[in-house]
Amino acid sequence: MPSNIVIRLATAEDAGLILAFVRELAAYERAPGAVVATEADLVRYGFGPEPAFEALVASLDGEPIGFALFYPVFSTWLGRPGMFLEDLYVRERARRNGIGRALLSRLAAVAVERGYGRLHFNVLDWNPAKGFYERLGMEARPQWQGWGASEAVLRRLAQEDRGR
Repeated sequence: MPSNIVIRLATAEDAGLILAFVRELAAYERAPGAVVATEADLVRYGFGPEPAFEALVASLDGEPIGFALFYPVFSTWLGRPGMFLEDLYVRERARRNGIGRALLSRLAAVAVERGYGRLHFNVLDWNPAKGFYERLGMEARPQWQGWGASEAVLRRLAQEDRGR
């Protein structure tokens, strides 16, 4: 791994950079128009009094080249927190330089320092990064399916609750 990789915790001043990375990731994941987040959203939710997420920024030779955005989750089975990795992205021109591994190593260090018992993340079924994660000792959890609810579904369900 090159010694010219620097990993640091993001600050509010990085919100524009993080948003640029998110847009690049969305394009890579074949959904370039899906990002509706704004820089103000990232500042509000990531760097306010009760941050909903944290992020790491990776630089190579002084140039920001990737990021990892994460937040705490809780495991009832372990009885302690874990970490959810929402996004990990390294610009294409810098891949295969150890940056993804450096970001994950720093995430692991944060998790260990905080007493977190697990790291969770999702990978698209076609993403070639799956091999990278396997080489690090991570594994797919095929018995678990990722599920979610859109904002429209949340609003509909919340309306049902208000009717009680």
